[in-house]
Amino acid sequence: MKQALTDALSERGYETLTPVQTAVTDPELGNSDLLVSAQTGSGKTVGFGLALGPTLLEDDESFGPAGKPLALVIAPTRELAMQVMRELTWLYGKANAVVTSCVGGMDMRDERRALGRGAHVVVATPGRLRDHIMRGSIDLSGLRAVVLDEADEMLDLGFREDLEFILEASPKSRRTLLFSATVSGSIAKLAKTYQNDAVRVSTIGERQQHSDIEYHLMSVANRDDEKAIINVLRYYESPGALVFCNTRATVNRLTTRLSNRGFSVVSLSGELSQNERTHALQAMRDGRARVCVATDVAARGIDLPNLDLVIHADLPSNSETLLHRSGRTGRAGRKGVSILIANPKALRKAARLLSTAKLTAEQGPAPSAEAVSAQDEARMLADEAWHTPVAEKESEGVAKLLELHSPEQIAAAYLRLYRSRQTAPEELGEPQPFDPRDAKAAFGPSVWFSVAGGQNAGVEVRRFLPKLCKVGGITKDDIGAIRVQHGETLVEIRKGSVDGFLKSVGPKMEFDRESPITQIDAPSAAQRGPKPKFKPKASTAPVDWNDDPAPRRKKPKAPTTKDKGKPKFKKRARPEDSRPEGVVTPLKKKGGKNLAPAVGKANSKKNKARRAASKNPSN
Repeated sequence: MKQALTDALSERGYETLTPVQTAVTDPELGNSDLLVSAQTGSGKTVGFGLALGPTLLEDDESFGPAGKPLALVIAPTRELAMQVMRELTWLYGKANAVVTSCVGGMDMRDERRALGRGAHVVVATPGRLRDHIMRGSIDLSGLRAVVLDEADEMLDLGFREDLEFILEASPKSRRTLLFSATVSGSIAKLAKTYQNDAVRVSTIGERQQHSDIEYHLMSVANRDDEKAIINVLRYYESPGALVFCNTRATVNRLTTRLSNRGFSVVSLSGELSQNERTHALQAMRDGRARVCVATDVAARGIDLPNLDLVIHADLPSNSETLLHRSGRTGRAGRKGVSILIANPKALRKAARLLSTAKLTAEQGPAPSAEAVSAQDEARMLADEAWHTPVAEKESEGVAKLLELHSPEQIAAAYLRLYRSRQTAPEELGEPQPFDPRDAKAAFGPSVWFSVAGGQNAGVEVRRFLPKLCKVGGITKDDIGAIRVQHGETLVEIRKGSVDGFLKSVGPKMEFDRESPITQIDAPSAAQRGPKPKFKPKASTAPVDWNDDPAPRRKKPKAPTTKDKGKPKFKKRARPEDSRPEGVVTPLKKKGGKNLAPAVGKANSKKNKARRAASKNPSN
């Protein structure tokens, strides 16, 4: 390892390297291409920075004057690209490297000028880098290495064409390092096409996945989810916490509630501009904000210091998303906590996610108000201020307090002041075990009816329900389950409302003229309706289309053919005047009055005179 890189690591406090960093810096690898699979938060950025050192510096200890880029690092998102640039800047700082970025959302003219001044390493997003290549802003002829960071994410985001374009434009003699959390078929195909005899490096499976992260599954009562999040934040009092939501609307609502409760909070979602996102992340890094509420897409790839707590306000859709979210903490050897908040109905899904991800979580209720207060007291008693000697400038004030008040009064006053500065915890309800039969029991006794016509008649519940309420003289609260079968629709009606329902539909028992209604016994389990033809994929995530939307592309217009037939409006030829000379035949108006035929413009002087003459024939 180059001395400049060793010194940079020492100043940063690195005593040992992580497994992935050790693997990619193995001297036996030389300058071979690498296909690396490692979990999130394993120190990959510093790892490929160290691996590139011998390739870029060769026999030198520092870089020479900046010119054509020697290395390209391609990342899927702006935030990750900026994070990589910061990491490489301090890592290569003592080697006098110039590291610049080319990412979407930034001024392209500034980037072009920076490239013109020269750079040793360029960190970029695929789309923006392709634009610079096509405009001739960057010269890749001097490239020695290309790094694809989180290649699986880039393929998932649809950057395959951009990556292939960039790799085709790069020198064939380059060294290619491909980093991916998983090596799927598409990743293997990309590696086979653009890498030369790549060496496979994998650190996943050498130890338990996310062993530095402590998982908790906390059950809460219905509608207590946000209260539980407040108590969790108060219980741990982490210097940095990341709260994940599935939609932008949830991010906005939760951010507002936490801000109103006194938390220093920022948000990350697709509706924010690049400047707003940068300011939010900088506030977390500076310590001005301690909580960040974000969607999955907006938080992809970010690395925040002192991030010890991750809270899943909404459960992730699959185990991969769970691992990606949790990987924001417990990075580079630090310890972290990942907490899943689940109401009774969602507990089974949460347990399934943990099982699929091969994770073990401690299960229990969310911290109560009493538990938060007890934790506050423990933190207060463990404060280092109790062990700090009384300063000379403080002795006079201390003496006055002891003279005026007893020690008990001083301690009580301090305790009240300490608690007043903390956000009050929430009172939580007792979570009840979820039983699907509870919904049936809550609805009460019921009677089932069959309405002729179902899927074969195009019945849709959203249209069927209001019509049923109108025909039966009931409300939607009186209706339980609605099961649309192939040839009939089964409806559950509360027993207390059946008499009014029968009276409203009348003795003919008709939903409409072609749909009679029949009272039946409770349907069997086999009548719950057909299963969907296509089972959704397990990896399919709920998408917030406002976050990181796909670029709009104009659809090609269908070829149009001009209508060669008669025009829609055809000007009629004026018939020849067969009237005797000097005879004017008046025209009939809709009102019944005769008007002289208009010649030329309707409001010309001649036509006005003709109309006036027709009104006064005596003149």
